[in-house]
Amino acid sequence: MTLATNPATTPAVLSLLREERPLIDVRAPVEFAQGALPGAVNLPLMVDDERHQVGIAYKKHGQAAAIELGERLVSGEVKQARIAAWQRYLAKYPDALIYCFRGGLRSQIAQQWLAEVGISRPRLEGGWKAMRQALCARIDAAALQPMLVVAGLTGCAKTALINQLDNGVDLEAYAHHKGSAFGRRPEEPATQINFEHALAKRLIGLTEGLVIEDESRQIGNANIPLNFWRAQQQAPRVRIEMPLDWRLAQIQQDYIIDLEQAYAARHGAYQGWQLMQAQLSNSLIRLGKRLGNARLQRLQRLQALAFKEHAQGNPQAHEAWLAPLLTEYYDPLYRYHLEKLRDAVPPEIHVGDWDSCLEAARQWSH
Repeated sequence: MTLATNPATTPAVLSLLREERPLIDVRAPVEFAQGALPGAVNLPLMVDDERHQVGIAYKKHGQAAAIELGERLVSGEVKQARIAAWQRYLAKYPDALIYCFRGGLRSQIAQQWLAEVGISRPRLEGGWKAMRQALCARIDAAALQPMLVVAGLTGCAKTALINQLDNGVDLEAYAHHKGSAFGRRPEEPATQINFEHALAKRLIGLTEGLVIEDESRQIGNANIPLNFWRAQQQAPRVRIEMPLDWRLAQIQQDYIIDLEQAYAARHGAYQGWQLMQAQLSNSLIRLGKRLGNARLQRLQRLQALAFKEHAQGNPQAHEAWLAPLLTEYYDPLYRYHLEKLRDAVPPEIHVGDWDSCLEAARQWSH
């Protein structure tokens, strides 16, 4: 194959992601699964096995041999199927851009094959790597911006408060995880790369102060980037204080009712119910060492009874195990965390109920 000379390229600038420009990722599925650019669809030039074989040929015999093998593996009906997939996507999103790892050979080949069927589309200059560097640089730059951290005991609806703000940054949403031992969601947790990319995309255009929830550095499978995390640790705080019954209502909505609905939407009512029970049961077991055997067994018995009541139409029954879990484990743990940070972070600028903390965050933002 002779590649087109001077193929059209588009610089890898963050405004493309802010505009939600459609993107065709022609890397292999295994690469895409590890981390893609926000909004990209994976329509590979080569599938995983083909890429593996071509990679071996490249290491042993060089680029020319690798290209020759690639042309043999992706030819005839296979080649036509790959082109047809790109054509279908471009028919729906004609302004889409093409990218591979470095904006090199694979995206050029895709560009050439499309040109042969009368379609001209630019590729991303520097590819995935260049855009990732820009995304990571945006996170590092955001670490220098003013931040406000929203703190409070479990169940104080900190995430809901953040999502009321134009400058709120919902780290849990980008991690696909709610942060605690019970925080797993029905969808797969985000990879580290996808978490960073989603965070950076949210930060595009947010040039003033940021409002962020008080989080551990690890959220699900993802770690908050170090510079950003350090900035959070030094940021002023507002702390929500709400009574136990109010917090229990929030937790039952988030971790019981919404969770059941989310599983049912993905897996159907019956399987979703089974998966939701398994998740909550396993989450409790994972806390076993910290809870101690006697407390764990007591909470497991209460949880099992709550599942039976829930199946009969009474999800409120979960309060029987959620209340002691809060008062005996999560609340003391969080108070210990606060005490530990007392001399290490700036003082709290406001402590109050949910509504007053929302107002305090708005005033700080302006």
